[in-house]
Amino acid sequence: MRRAGQPPVVGEMAIGLLLGPSCLGWLWPRAQEWLLPASCLPYPGLLGGLGLLIFMFLVGHELRIGSLRAQSSTAAAVSMTSIALPLGLGTLLALGMYDSFAPEGVERLPFVLFIAVAMSITAFPVMARILVDRGMYRTPVGVLAPACAAFDDVTAWCLLAALVAVSSAGSPMEAVTTALSAVGFAVFMVAVVHPVLARLTARAERVSTDGMVLVVLFSGLCLSALATDLIGVHALFGAFLFGAVTPRGSRVIEVQSARLRAFAVPVLLPLFFVTTGLRADVGLLAADPVQWLWAGAVLAVAVPAKWGGGTGAARLAGRSWRDAMSIGALMNCRGLTELIVLNVGLGLGVTGQDLFTILVLMALITTAATSPALDRIRKGMPEDALEGGSAGRRAGGRGAAAGRRAGHRRRPRRGSASGAVESLDR
Repeated sequence: MRRAGQPPVVGEMAIGLLLGPSCLGWLWPRAQEWLLPASCLPYPGLLGGLGLLIFMFLVGHELRIGSLRAQSSTAAAVSMTSIALPLGLGTLLALGMYDSFAPEGVERLPFVLFIAVAMSITAFPVMARILVDRGMYRTPVGVLAPACAAFDDVTAWCLLAALVAVSSAGSPMEAVTTALSAVGFAVFMVAVVHPVLARLTARAERVSTDGMVLVVLFSGLCLSALATDLIGVHALFGAFLFGAVTPRGSRVIEVQSARLRAFAVPVLLPLFFVTTGLRADVGLLAADPVQWLWAGAVLAVAVPAKWGGGTGAARLAGRSWRDAMSIGALMNCRGLTELIVLNVGLGLGVTGQDLFTILVLMALITTAATSPALDRIRKGMPEDALEGGSAGRRAGGRGAAAGRRAGHRRRPRRGSASGAVESLDR
C-alpha cells in the first residue's frame, strides 16, 4: 500500500476483509475455516488489543500541547466546524437508521450519539503520516491540519467517553457517576501520578535503571487502562491518559517508549486492524440491496460534511481555495481512529454486524481517497509553492536551501511532530 501511495492501515484493513467472510469466506468457506478457525480468532484480537493500548499510550505521550496553542484560534475554528457539521448531519442520519440498524434493546440516544461521533472522526496519526510522505509537514497546510486533527481527536475522545458512559450505565445517575469518576481519575493522574513519574524519571536519569523504567511504563499503562475500564469508561482512555501525564523531554523515557513502539506498532497493532477486517462481512450487504443504499447514504453524509466543513472554515480563516480544500481532504481521513471507535461501538453492542461493516467500508474509502484527492488538488504546484503564502516565502528560502543540502539524510528532531509520527509508524 505504501508503494501505491496509501497509508499502511489501508492494507491492514484490506487483508482482514480479504481473509474474512467478505472475500475468502464467500469464495472458499472451507479454506477460510482452515486458515482462521473460530477457535483461534480471540488470540490475534487479544494481541491487537494490547498493541492498541500501547499505541494509545504513545499517542498521549506524543501529544504536544504547545503545538495546539500555536495554532489555537484557526485550528479550533476549523476543527469545531468540521466536527459540528458531521455531528448534526450524522444525528439526522442516525434517526433515520435507528429502526433498521439498531440492535434489539439499544436505546435511541446511544445509537444516535455513536453514529454522530463516527461521522466526525479524523485520524491524526494517518493524516500526519500522509503529510510526512508527501513532504508537506512544514508547509502552512502541514502545520495547520495536524493541529486541527488534534483538536478534533480530543473532542471526539470526550464524546466517545460520553457514549461509553451512556451505553454502559443503567440509569442517568449511573452515567453521571461514571463521568464524575472519570474526571476524578484524570485529576488524580495529573496531581499525583505525574509528579511521582517525574521524580522516578529524574532518579533514573542519574542511575542506570532503564529496564525498570520500561516495566513502570508498561505496567502503568495497563493499570491505568484497567482503572478506566472499571470506572465504566473504555480502557483506551486510561492508556492515553497515562501517556499524557508521562514526563516529556527525558532521555530515559524516550528510549523506553521507543522500545515499546518498536515492537507494538509493527507487530501487535496491525493485528487489531486485521481483526477489524475479519469482523466485517460485506456479504451481509449483498444479501439486501437496500443495505447498499444505506452505505451510499453514509458516504454521502460523511464525506461532504467533513470535507466541506473543514474547507469552508479554512477558507473563512483566510486560506486560499487550494489550501482550504487540502485541509478539508485531510480532515476527511478517518483511518485507525475511526476503526477504534467502531470497535468500541461493536463491543458495547450499540451497533450490529451490518452497520459495523458499512462504517468500516466508509473508513476504508475515506482514508484511501485522501492521497489521490491531494494529488488532484495540489497538481501543478511546484515545491516552493507548497511552502505557501508570504510567510512561507520569507522563512522558506534558507530552510529550503538547507533542506536541499541535507537531502534525505536530515532526520526529524526528537519530540518534533514529524519525528513522533515517523517513529510511531516504525
